[in-house]
Amino acid sequence: MNHFKLSLRMLHRDWRAGELNVLLLALIIAVSGIATVGFFADRVESALARESNQLLGADLLVISSQPLPEQYAGEARRLGLSVSSLTKLASMLSHEDSNLLTEIKSVTEGYPLRGRVHLANQSSQASAAQAEIRAADGIPQPGTIWVDEKAMTRLDLKMGDVVDVGITQLTVTELVVREPDHSVGFINMGPRAIINAADLEKTGLIQEGSRVSYQLLIAGEPHVVQQFRDWAKPQLTKAQRLEGIRDARPEIKAALERSEKFLSLAALASVVLAAAAIALAVRRFTQRHLDGCAVMRSLGASQRQLFYLYVYYFVALGVIASSIGCLLGFAAQQILTHWLTGLVETELPWPNWLPAVQGLLVGMVLLLGFALPPVLNLRSVPALRVLRRDIGLSNAHSIAGYLLGLAALSLLFIWKAQDLKLGLYIVTGFISAIAIFGGLGWLLIRLLSSLRHQAGGAWRYGLASIRRRAVSSVLQAVALGLGLMALLVLTLIQDDLIDDWHTSLPPDAPNHFLVNIQADQLEPLQEFFQQHELEPPRMYPMVRGRLIKINGKEVSAEDYADDLHAERHIRREFNLTWADELGTDNEVVQGAWWAAGTQKAELSIEEGIAKTIRVKLGDELTYDIAGSHFSAKITSMRKIDWDTFRVNFFVVVPPGLLENYPASYITSFYVPPTEIHRVHELVKAFPNILVVDVATVINQVQQMIQQVSQAIEFVFVFTLLAGFAVLYAAIAATQDERIYEAAIFRALGARREQLSRAWAAEFAILGGLSGLFASAGASALGYVIGKHVLHLNYTFNPWIWVVGVSIGVAGVLIAGLLGTRSALSSPPLLTLRKIG
Repeated sequence: MNHFKLSLRMLHRDWRAGELNVLLLALIIAVSGIATVGFFADRVESALARESNQLLGADLLVISSQPLPEQYAGEARRLGLSVSSLTKLASMLSHEDSNLLTEIKSVTEGYPLRGRVHLANQSSQASAAQAEIRAADGIPQPGTIWVDEKAMTRLDLKMGDVVDVGITQLTVTELVVREPDHSVGFINMGPRAIINAADLEKTGLIQEGSRVSYQLLIAGEPHVVQQFRDWAKPQLTKAQRLEGIRDARPEIKAALERSEKFLSLAALASVVLAAAAIALAVRRFTQRHLDGCAVMRSLGASQRQLFYLYVYYFVALGVIASSIGCLLGFAAQQILTHWLTGLVETELPWPNWLPAVQGLLVGMVLLLGFALPPVLNLRSVPALRVLRRDIGLSNAHSIAGYLLGLAALSLLFIWKAQDLKLGLYIVTGFISAIAIFGGLGWLLIRLLSSLRHQAGGAWRYGLASIRRRAVSSVLQAVALGLGLMALLVLTLIQDDLIDDWHTSLPPDAPNHFLVNIQADQLEPLQEFFQQHELEPPRMYPMVRGRLIKINGKEVSAEDYADDLHAERHIRREFNLTWADELGTDNEVVQGAWWAAGTQKAELSIEEGIAKTIRVKLGDELTYDIAGSHFSAKITSMRKIDWDTFRVNFFVVVPPGLLENYPASYITSFYVPPTEIHRVHELVKAFPNILVVDVATVINQVQQMIQQVSQAIEFVFVFTLLAGFAVLYAAIAATQDERIYEAAIFRALGARREQLSRAWAAEFAILGGLSGLFASAGASALGYVIGKHVLHLNYTFNPWIWVVGVSIGVAGVLIAGLLGTRSALSSPPLLTLRKIG
């Protein structure tokens, strides 16, 4: 016997007879939902990364303190990547009798590779904030220089003025409003200017010992950029490093990682809905194939032959349905992308093929994981069922088989989460939910059944029907509850995610920093803010020190030769401060914050930098501060919310320990765009204070958050669509039984309206149980994921119980009544003849 050909014939026969409608539709919707989320999430993540890369001016930077070898640019060009170069150094700009220390960038054609340089049309002496802004077309011409407003104001420049740059002179032709790579770190704090690379040598600025940053800008398709990164890593020397957006800005890194985790969570919700729909659909499929298996057994088919037949059957079905689902998912995300074009001001890149492979694998694993129990049971259908229809299935393999399906689903959770911690939280939550929901559902059904004699006619019948199909009702309630729980969790996390981002980065987030404030300027500076009707900001003391010892052992940059990021931290000076109270955007994750008034030599360190320089709680750190040594033990580690853009420090000590060391002060504050002239007045009043304008990067982050919010909403819509498969499969699972019941009751004189009301009561009870399960599970799982995985400030929402139960009752009731219309319209005589 050719099992494969026979299984295909069986598949074709069942398809033509409509036997596969529920299972095929459930699997196609499940895979298309997963594929849609996968394709769209892949494009959104790529767009977010590309949008964020505008803060670098490229997708990847190769940075060095020495001129870069040509091999880096050569390899990038060989891979088809776009390449540009940038040389950055600090030097004096001179105009008439004024001099100004300025950061000068020498750029080549193509700069920037991501984002645009924005220029102001300076037809008058209006400020940059008031001037019309346009995107630059190219780079400065040789012999010209573009300056920012700080340089323009402090040197009292006008368009066409000539400034001295080293030993050459350049003509001011443009006012720079913003550049994409400005404000990445605090290297770009002062006035800035851009010149053509052809003029750099003429300036004579680069001499032996000059501090220069050489950068190679690279951009292209993400996988090609990654290929270049993998090639370049082994080539790097101690003076060179690679830097992407995740390496450059902790607040951008946090936003990207959080959005990626959420999109993974959206895909997980689709997996849950798929599992519930397929489990219900396969159960119905099994019931409808008992007779066929009994006939084959009576004709001599062995259990082994039946097993192979149905394994091939489900593999073929899985490949066909998953392929169709992937194609529909791709088409759906294409439609979504065109719809989204008018809402998101960025072009979504083309997706890669990986979501299609994931969709196929997910579909096959889900189908086989939940189809194996009925396959094992179908092969053992007794031949005697041909004569006795009351003989059903053996449940010998049901528990073990469904445990296998649950294990497959758990592995899919961890895989789709792309985060072991998140995946384990989800797996633990859903396994716990299944166990609790199942036990609680059984108890509630028994409790409600005891009350059916006190209920009215329709409710009494509904309760009796649920009690009669107790196992089926519990399975349906649990499946529907899990699906609704996934949607509610997704809604909770979505709201918390967006609210948390907007809370951490409000419209009045600090957009200016003041650095190098001296102690005798604190009072005059406070008076300046009060006179100009600006809220006086908090001043933070700052002492600079170089880490020289850990636990009494001297450390040097060479000790971290295997980690360029750590090596840079050891080479540079740390900014230390003192504080009595923990900052509102800081959280102690290890140890304990010190008591007020303590005089112990202790310090608190940010957990990320502690991991980077490989220190732990209890270690003693020694810093060289202006030639004097300061030592303290680590008594706590903090997690900092970098999203706030407020002043924060890696190292904090109690008050009284650093006051005798030379210190300056730093602060941050918000200036409305209409009040930007106040900043210019502050610069004139306090010329030594360095004003850092981070308004550009804040605006870009806020725009990115808005785009992520819109992406989240659309991903949620597609996950919601996958939930309809669960309802459809749940109603179809008892369709045959309801047709037989309706025929018997109508033969005994029951009216269609009576049956409709009785089934409505049953569906309402089933939906109420599902909503109750979903609300409880969503509240618990939402708290765990929000608090411990996505690090959001979760707030218990009592309305989730009202919404969950209401949606459960309304959804199951409406879907049930629509799905059972055919059962009420089937002629009783024909149905009874089929039974007989």
